[in-house]
Amino acid sequence: MSYNGNVTVGGPAQSHELAHLTITKIAVGPYNNNCYLLRCASTGEQLLIDAAAEPERLISLIGEPGIATVVTTHQHADHWGALADVIEATGARHAAHPLDAEGIPSPVDLSVEDGDTVLVGECSLRAVHLVGHTPGSIALIYDDPEGPPHVFTGDCLFPGGIGRSAPETFETLLDGVETKLFDVLPDETWIYPGHGADTTLGAERPQLAEWRERRW
Repeated sequence: MSYNGNVTVGGPAQSHELAHLTITKIAVGPYNNNCYLLRCASTGEQLLIDAAAEPERLISLIGEPGIATVVTTHQHADHWGALADVIEATGARHAAHPLDAEGIPSPVDLSVEDGDTVLVGECSLRAVHLVGHTPGSIALIYDDPEGPPHVFTGDCLFPGGIGRSAPETFETLLDGVETKLFDVLPDETWIYPGHGADTTLGAERPQLAEWRERRW
């Protein structure tokens, strides 16, 4: 199956094979959460983004190689429902932004702030702090040396708009998404959101003014 990012709860995972990194996407739980298993091609080390739900499915997906790290993109409960079980089964360390750490029941072993690097084998993920959906939401950017960047946005950016925010934090979130993602990354950048289908920055860029005007 060629990768298109359209996965469904209960359905099979899809793998996006890059030159140095494999990204496997699976949908789990009652809120159709996306979880992403990243595997370094040269070392085999794995990392999971958001242990959201259905721990047995995630542990099966991880398999014998195990995982070194679980990154939680933000503190909302639908993104960490399987976290404790996955950590117990794999011994992985847990990474999250310190501003959201108190809202996540599992201890944070690695605090990840704006500009920090998270490694999966020989591949580097660069953290971007985006305030508004939660105080400590992070996106993770993989700068593929063989192609366009790949960004895991949690609940901060989706096809058709930014994530849910309070009225007083809408501008903060949109400003952050615009200046830290749209202003610095090319249109070909692949976006992997916390729920639903993938998109690209180029597909979403023409809508930025509309998002700001409608305020969601």
